[in-house]
Amino acid sequence: MNYSNQPYSPGGFQLMPPAIKTIILVNVAVFFLQFFTPFGSIIQGLGALWPIGSENFRLWQPLTYMFLHGGGTHLFFNMFALWMFGAEIENQWGTRQFNIYYFTCGIGAAVINLLATVGDPYPTVGASGAIYGVLLAFGMMFPNRYIFLYFLFPVKAKYFIAGYALIEFVSGFGSRTMGSGSSIAHFAHLGGMLIGFIYIIIKRAEWSFSGLFSKLNSSGKKRSVPRLHTQNRVTPPVSEAEINAILDKISERGYGSLTEEERRKLLKAGGK
Repeated sequence: MNYSNQPYSPGGFQLMPPAIKTIILVNVAVFFLQFFTPFGSIIQGLGALWPIGSENFRLWQPLTYMFLHGGGTHLFFNMFALWMFGAEIENQWGTRQFNIYYFTCGIGAAVINLLATVGDPYPTVGASGAIYGVLLAFGMMFPNRYIFLYFLFPVKAKYFIAGYALIEFVSGFGSRTMGSGSSIAHFAHLGGMLIGFIYIIIKRAEWSFSGLFSKLNSSGKKRSVPRLHTQNRVTPPVSEAEINAILDKISERGYGSLTEEERRKLLKAGGK
Protein backbone atom coordinates (compact mmCIF):
# COMPACT_ATOMS: atom_id res chain seq x y z
CA MET A 1 0.00 0.00 0.00
CA ASN A 2 1.30 3.43 -0.92
CA TYR A 3 0.80 5.97 1.86
CA SER A 4 2.85 8.82 0.45
CA ASN A 5 0.10 10.70 -1.42
CA GLN A 6 -2.71 10.34 1.07
CA PRO A 7 -4.05 13.44 2.88
CA TYR A 8 -2.63 13.52 6.38
CA SER A 9 -4.89 12.46 9.22
CA PRO A 10 -3.12 12.63 12.61
CA GLY A 11 -2.98 9.40 14.53
CA GLY A 12 -3.20 6.88 11.68
CA PHE A 13 -5.22 3.73 12.42
CA GLN A 14 -4.50 3.88 16.16
CA LEU A 15 -5.14 7.34 17.51
CA MET A 16 -2.87 7.05 20.55
CA PRO A 17 -0.49 4.06 20.25
CA PRO A 18 1.27 2.76 23.39
CA ALA A 19 4.69 4.42 23.09
CA ILE A 20 3.24 7.85 22.27
CA LYS A 21 0.77 7.59 25.15
CA THR A 22 3.45 6.55 27.66
CA ILE A 23 5.93 9.25 26.60
CA ILE A 24 3.28 11.96 26.88
CA LEU A 25 2.08 10.78 30.29
CA VAL A 26 5.62 10.59 31.68
CA ASN A 27 6.46 14.07 30.37
CA VAL A 28 3.29 15.54 31.89
CA ALA A 29 3.99 13.83 35.22
CA VAL A 30 7.58 15.11 35.33
CA PHE A 31 6.37 18.61 34.38
CA PHE A 32 3.99 18.54 37.34
CA LEU A 33 6.80 17.50 39.70
CA GLN A 34 9.14 20.07 38.16
CA PHE A 35 6.87 23.10 38.56
CA PHE A 36 4.32 22.26 41.26
CA THR A 37 6.28 20.45 43.96
CA PRO A 38 9.18 21.37 46.26
CA PHE A 39 11.39 18.96 44.31
CA GLY A 40 11.47 21.17 41.20
CA SER A 41 14.93 22.63 41.69
CA ILE A 42 16.41 19.20 42.47
CA ILE A 43 14.81 17.65 39.38
CA GLN A 44 16.07 20.48 37.18
CA GLY A 45 19.55 20.41 38.64
CA LEU A 46 20.01 16.64 38.30
CA GLY A 47 17.92 15.96 35.18
CA ALA A 48 18.78 18.83 32.81
CA LEU A 49 21.62 18.36 30.32
CA TRP A 50 24.54 20.38 31.66
CA PRO A 51 27.54 21.04 29.39
CA ILE A 52 30.63 18.87 29.65
CA GLY A 53 33.01 20.46 32.14
CA SER A 54 30.23 21.72 34.36
CA GLU A 55 30.25 20.42 37.92
CA ASN A 56 26.55 19.62 37.46
CA PHE A 57 27.02 17.26 34.50
CA ARG A 58 25.93 13.65 35.09
CA LEU A 59 26.09 10.60 32.81
CA TRP A 60 22.33 10.02 32.89
CA GLN A 61 21.43 13.54 31.71
CA PRO A 62 21.46 12.74 27.92
CA LEU A 63 18.38 10.64 28.74
CA THR A 64 16.65 12.57 31.52
CA TYR A 65 16.79 15.99 29.81
CA MET A 66 14.17 14.76 27.34
CA PHE A 67 11.55 14.68 30.10
CA LEU A 68 12.12 18.23 31.39
CA HIS A 69 10.68 21.37 29.80
CA GLY A 70 11.05 25.10 30.18
CA GLY A 71 7.34 25.80 30.58
CA GLY A 72 3.81 24.77 29.68
CA THR A 73 4.00 26.06 26.11
CA HIS A 74 7.27 24.22 25.52
CA LEU A 75 5.73 20.99 26.79
CA PHE A 76 2.47 21.38 24.86
CA PHE A 77 3.99 21.96 21.44
CA ASN A 78 6.52 19.16 21.86
CA MET A 79 3.87 16.64 22.89
CA PHE A 80 1.43 17.84 20.23
CA ALA A 81 4.07 17.39 17.51
CA LEU A 82 4.98 13.97 18.93
CA TRP A 83 1.38 12.81 18.65
CA MET A 84 0.62 14.50 15.34
CA PHE A 85 3.62 13.08 13.47
CA GLY A 86 4.69 10.15 15.63
CA ALA A 87 1.46 8.17 16.00
CA GLU A 88 1.37 6.99 12.42
CA ILE A 89 5.08 6.16 12.48
CA GLU A 90 4.56 3.95 15.53
CA ASN A 91 1.58 2.32 13.83
CA GLN A 92 3.78 1.48 10.84
CA TRP A 93 6.98 0.48 12.67
CA GLY A 94 5.58 -1.04 15.84
CA THR A 95 6.03 0.13 19.44
CA ARG A 96 9.44 -1.45 20.04
CA GLN A 97 11.03 -0.02 16.89
CA PHE A 98 9.52 3.43 17.52
CA ASN A 99 10.86 3.50 21.10
CA ILE A 100 14.35 2.61 19.89
CA TYR A 101 14.23 5.33 17.22
CA TYR A 102 12.81 8.02 19.53
CA PHE A 103 15.40 7.56 22.28
CA THR A 104 18.24 7.10 19.78
CA CYS A 105 17.39 10.50 18.28
CA GLY A 106 17.02 12.13 21.69
CA ILE A 107 20.27 10.78 23.13
CA GLY A 108 22.12 11.38 19.85
CA ALA A 109 20.90 14.97 19.85
CA ALA A 110 22.20 15.35 23.41
CA VAL A 111 25.67 14.12 22.42
CA ILE A 112 25.83 16.54 19.49
CA ASN A 113 24.64 19.36 21.70
CA LEU A 114 27.28 18.55 24.31
CA LEU A 115 30.00 18.69 21.66
CA ALA A 116 28.71 22.02 20.40
CA THR A 117 28.27 23.71 23.79
CA VAL A 118 31.47 22.95 25.68
CA GLY A 119 32.03 25.79 28.13
CA ASP A 120 28.45 27.05 27.89
CA PRO A 121 27.05 27.85 31.36
CA TYR A 122 23.45 26.90 30.59
CA PRO A 123 21.71 23.50 30.74
CA THR A 124 19.48 22.08 27.99
CA VAL A 125 15.96 20.77 28.57
CA GLY A 126 13.20 19.40 26.36
CA ALA A 127 12.29 16.55 24.04
CA SER A 128 12.85 18.67 20.94
CA GLY A 129 15.86 16.68 19.71
CA ALA A 130 13.80 13.47 19.66
CA ILE A 131 10.78 15.31 18.22
CA TYR A 132 12.83 16.65 15.32
CA GLY A 133 13.92 13.08 14.66
CA VAL A 134 10.24 12.11 14.48
CA LEU A 135 9.55 14.98 12.05
CA LEU A 136 12.41 13.81 9.86
CA ALA A 137 11.06 10.24 9.88
CA PHE A 138 7.61 11.43 8.85
CA GLY A 139 9.05 13.46 5.98
CA MET A 140 11.06 10.46 4.76
CA MET A 141 8.20 7.98 5.11
CA PHE A 142 5.51 10.15 3.58
CA PRO A 143 7.37 12.77 1.48
CA ASN A 144 4.40 13.57 -0.78
CA ARG A 145 1.75 13.51 1.93
CA TYR A 146 -0.04 16.86 2.11
CA ILE A 147 -0.10 18.69 5.44
CA PHE A 148 -2.54 21.59 5.70
CA LEU A 149 -0.62 24.51 7.16
CA TYR A 150 -2.91 26.56 9.41
CA PHE A 151 -5.64 24.16 8.22
CA LEU A 152 -5.75 26.07 4.91
CA PHE A 153 -2.59 25.73 2.83
CA PRO A 154 -1.58 22.26 1.54
CA VAL A 155 2.17 21.64 1.75
CA LYS A 156 3.93 18.38 0.95
CA ALA A 157 5.54 16.81 4.01
CA LYS A 158 9.05 16.90 2.54
CA TYR A 159 8.83 20.68 2.03
CA PHE A 160 7.11 21.24 5.36
CA ILE A 161 9.82 19.39 7.28
CA ALA A 162 12.65 21.02 5.31
CA GLY A 163 11.15 24.47 5.90
CA TYR A 164 10.66 23.77 9.57
CA ALA A 165 14.30 22.72 9.91
CA LEU A 166 15.49 25.83 8.05
CA ILE A 167 13.44 28.14 10.25
CA GLU A 168 14.84 26.41 13.34
CA PHE A 169 18.38 26.76 12.11
CA VAL A 170 18.02 30.45 11.25
CA SER A 171 15.99 31.70 14.17
CA GLY A 172 16.88 29.19 16.90
CA PHE A 173 13.17 28.71 17.63
CA GLY A 174 12.57 27.39 21.14
CA SER A 175 14.77 28.14 24.11
CA ARG A 176 17.08 25.30 25.11
CA THR A 177 17.56 26.62 28.61
CA MET A 178 15.47 27.31 31.64
CA GLY A 179 14.86 31.00 31.36
CA SER A 180 18.05 32.09 29.61
CA GLY A 181 16.55 32.71 26.16
CA SER A 182 19.60 31.21 24.45
CA SER A 183 19.12 29.99 20.86
CA ILE A 184 22.00 27.48 20.73
CA ALA A 185 19.39 24.68 21.07
CA HIS A 186 19.29 24.29 17.30
CA PHE A 187 22.36 22.06 17.70
CA ALA A 188 20.22 19.61 19.65
CA HIS A 189 17.19 19.98 17.38
CA LEU A 190 19.03 19.52 14.11
CA GLY A 191 21.23 16.92 15.77
CA GLY A 192 18.10 14.84 16.34
CA MET A 193 17.28 15.09 12.64
CA LEU A 194 20.81 14.08 11.66
CA ILE A 195 20.80 11.04 13.94
CA GLY A 196 17.33 10.11 12.69
CA PHE A 197 18.46 10.34 9.06
CA ILE A 198 21.47 8.09 9.69
CA TYR A 199 19.32 5.61 11.63
CA ILE A 200 16.68 5.35 8.90
CA ILE A 201 19.27 4.90 6.13
CA ILE A 202 20.91 2.06 8.08
CA LYS A 203 17.59 0.38 8.90
CA ARG A 204 16.40 0.61 5.30
CA ALA A 205 19.55 -1.17 4.19
CA GLU A 206 19.00 -3.86 6.85
CA TRP A 207 15.34 -4.32 5.90
CA SER A 208 16.21 -4.56 2.20
CA PHE A 209 18.90 -7.16 2.87
CA SER A 210 16.61 -9.11 5.21
CA GLY A 211 13.80 -9.09 2.63
CA LEU A 212 16.12 -10.30 -0.10
CA PHE A 213 17.49 -13.07 2.12
CA SER A 214 13.95 -14.19 3.05
CA LYS A 215 12.92 -14.37 -0.60
CA LEU A 216 16.01 -16.40 -1.54
CA ASN A 217 15.49 -18.71 1.44
CA SER A 218 11.80 -19.24 0.71
CA SER A 219 12.43 -19.91 -2.98
CA GLY A 220 15.02 -22.53 -2.03
CA LYS A 221 12.56 -24.23 0.29
CA LYS A 222 9.90 -24.29 -2.42
CA ARG A 223 12.25 -26.07 -4.85
CA SER A 224 13.13 -28.70 -2.24
CA VAL A 225 9.54 -29.78 -1.58
CA PRO A 226 8.66 -32.97 -3.50
CA ARG A 227 5.53 -32.81 -5.61
CA LEU A 228 4.75 -36.53 -5.57
CA HIS A 229 2.17 -38.02 -3.22
CA THR A 230 0.69 -34.62 -2.33
CA GLN A 231 -2.75 -34.60 -0.80
CA ASN A 232 -5.43 -31.96 -0.57
CA ARG A 233 -5.61 -31.08 3.07
CA VAL A 234 -8.16 -28.95 4.86
CA THR A 235 -6.46 -26.02 6.56
CA PRO A 236 -7.34 -26.03 10.27
CA PRO A 237 -9.12 -22.95 11.64
CA VAL A 238 -7.03 -20.19 13.19
CA SER A 239 -7.32 -20.16 16.96
CA GLU A 240 -7.94 -17.07 19.05
CA ALA A 241 -4.58 -17.56 20.78
CA GLU A 242 -2.77 -17.48 17.42
CA ILE A 243 -4.54 -14.28 16.41
CA ASN A 244 -3.72 -12.63 19.75
CA ALA A 245 -0.06 -13.57 19.34
CA ILE A 246 -0.01 -12.10 15.83
CA LEU A 247 -1.68 -8.87 17.00
CA ASP A 248 0.84 -8.56 19.85
CA LYS A 249 3.67 -8.96 17.33
CA ILE A 250 2.19 -6.20 15.15
CA SER A 251 1.90 -3.90 18.16
CA GLU A 252 5.50 -4.55 19.17
CA ARG A 253 7.32 -4.71 15.82
CA GLY A 254 4.88 -3.55 13.12
CA TYR A 255 2.96 -5.31 10.36
CA GLY A 256 6.10 -5.69 8.24
CA SER A 257 7.58 -8.12 10.78
CA LEU A 258 4.92 -10.78 10.06
CA THR A 259 5.80 -13.91 8.12
CA GLU A 260 3.76 -14.99 5.09
CA GLU A 261 2.07 -17.68 7.20
CA GLU A 262 1.12 -15.16 9.90
CA ARG A 263 -0.31 -12.77 7.31
CA ARG A 264 -2.32 -15.62 5.77
CA LYS A 265 -3.75 -16.54 9.18
CA LEU A 266 -4.64 -12.91 9.90
CA LEU A 267 -6.43 -12.55 6.56
CA LYS A 268 -8.25 -15.84 7.10
CA ALA A 269 -9.41 -14.78 10.57
CA GLY A 270 -10.72 -11.56 9.07
CA GLY A 271 -12.87 -13.49 6.67
CA LYS A 272 -10.84 -12.52 3.55
